[in-house]
Amino acid sequence: MEVLVLSSILDFTRVCLWLLILMSIFGFLERIFAVQRQKFFRKDFLVDLLYYFISGHVPKLLLILPLALVGWLAHRVIPPVYYAKVDTLSTLTRVIVALVIGEIGFYWGHRWSHEIPFLWKFHAIHHSAKEMDWLVSSRSHPVDMVFTRLCGFIPLYVVGLARPLANQLDAVTTFVILGSTIWGFFIHANVKWRFGPLEWLISTPAFHHWHHTLEAPHDKNYASMLPWLDLVFGTAYLPKKEWPAQYGCDTPVSPDLTTQLLDPILSR
Repeated sequence: MEVLVLSSILDFTRVCLWLLILMSIFGFLERIFAVQRQKFFRKDFLVDLLYYFISGHVPKLLLILPLALVGWLAHRVIPPVYYAKVDTLSTLTRVIVALVIGEIGFYWGHRWSHEIPFLWKFHAIHHSAKEMDWLVSSRSHPVDMVFTRLCGFIPLYVVGLARPLANQLDAVTTFVILGSTIWGFFIHANVKWRFGPLEWLISTPAFHHWHHTLEAPHDKNYASMLPWLDLVFGTAYLPKKEWPAQYGCDTPVSPDLTTQLLDPILSR
């Protein structure tokens, strides 16, 4: 019991420290390079702040059982000689391949969240934000987060690039989670940065802001880090100079946090 309490305290402290770091970095960047002039403590700031703490704890707990099952099945099915071959690859190679494979899985999980009505009920909460900044990245229903993360990590377990049962630090999984999380905050940020030709290699706020626009359907720009995947799958949209004038979605979403969490589950 004491170990569990200590672990929870350390986990909460870690989430709070990350919040202070993120607020310091993006608070400065959004003040200097803002796309839209808006208050730091905007209308839905408190709701998104609560989502930040929810997303820092709940999805991880919900993922323990399904990912443990996937890891166990992978170790039962995949021959040890295959793992030995994978281990001969350098850490850098495994991380790069894992980022690409994981991003493909995330792309399709994200796309299905738009195309399948049941999943959209949960994902619409993320798109209900009418003002964009770094904290909007946290505005996601736990079911939505769990589904997209499963889509990203199951392929990594199948190909042996993520191995939670290997009795050692899973550096690949750690790097993929950390990298994708930080980049998620960046692409939602109210920061007017473009990378020129490189923005088709690595995603920018402009790329993802067009995914959140209220002016057009949200069926473009599903990738979070690798926008060339949208080019491959025919869902890319990125004007050279324009930025969205409005954000949000047509699906009604309650402004109340509790209602947002319960409505997709209780509604028919």
